[in-house]
Amino acid sequence: MSYLKSINPESLGAPRGYSNGMLALPGGRFLCIAGQIAWDKNQVLVGETFADQFHKALSNVLTVVQAAGGHAEHVAQLTIYVTDKSEYLEQAEAVGAKYRTVMGRHFPSMALIEISSLLDPGAKVEIQALAVLPAQAEALDVP
Repeated sequence: MSYLKSINPESLGAPRGYSNGMLALPGGRFLCIAGQIAWDKNQVLVGETFADQFHKALSNVLTVVQAAGGHAEHVAQLTIYVTDKSEYLEQAEAVGAKYRTVMGRHFPSMALIEISSLLDPGAKVEIQALAVLPAQAEALDVP
């Protein structure tokens, strides 16, 4: 069960690939996910293309959510930091396909922010998130 409700006022038009707002319903717990880049478990950057790095960064976000006992549908918000907005736009179709392999048809509220650089000099994208987990969710990898 999701503890989120998508809020999309008609006066704003239909959003494409995101929700204008996500309402946390009673009984949920907030999980703040630190910005994730396309690092593997050894903190080595993987993925040559923007779309590949996006996929790995988003997968890392979901790994944190799953470690706390959640699923993709519990993600309420994504903040996506990119070093080159034009690269994101050029690969938008591939990014969308990779997004759906991780998140399915769940579209939380999102923001895209272009910045000059990220922690790892080769990183093209970083994704920060907020999730709302069911109160009874059991953490899988949390001590």
